[in-house]
Amino acid sequence: MQALRLTLRQKRRAINHNNRERFAKRLLSQTQKLVTFKRGQKIAIYLPNDGEIDTKYITNFLKKQGFSIYLPKLDNEILKFAKLGNEFKKNKFGIDEPVVTEALNAKQLDVIFMPLVGFDAQRNRIGMGGGFYDRTLAFKKHQTNYNNPKLYGLAFDCQQITKIDSRSWDITLDIVITPTKSY
Repeated sequence: MQALRLTLRQKRRAINHNNRERFAKRLLSQTQKLVTFKRGQKIAIYLPNDGEIDTKYITNFLKKQGFSIYLPKLDNEILKFAKLGNEFKKNKFGIDEPVVTEALNAKQLDVIFMPLVGFDAQRNRIGMGGGFYDRTLAFKKHQTNYNNPKLYGLAFDCQQITKIDSRSWDITLDIVITPTKSY
């Protein structure tokens, strides 16, 4: 799995700047077609890191529409979600996080846009390997009638693989959105 993770990370980092911009704009268009946004929703998104597809166009759209936007923040072995602001600090992995003391847990959110390293057509996800999203969202495995938060994986098309052997702790996404397709 580590070798596959490394290969996929290299693929997404190899995408040139012009294509990154074009793909990020297309991702917004795809997202607007697929996601039903409703007033008052609390939406989590991420700041791109390590070559992840850029979310700036989605974030700007959400800001203009007046949505409450949250970013993941490490809280020991899980993620909390802090309101998007203007001040950031780097966490232990060098990823920017909002500088705030108060944060929501995943159950309090309506939508979570998640980064990923790889995915398959069955909406299985390979992350960076730390298990933070899987631990944070473990409650979704045990709740049959709990719809929120909706989980949307965001990726470049080149991150798709044929099949991911999912584990018992893996959380399946509701939809994977790329610049050209959805799964």
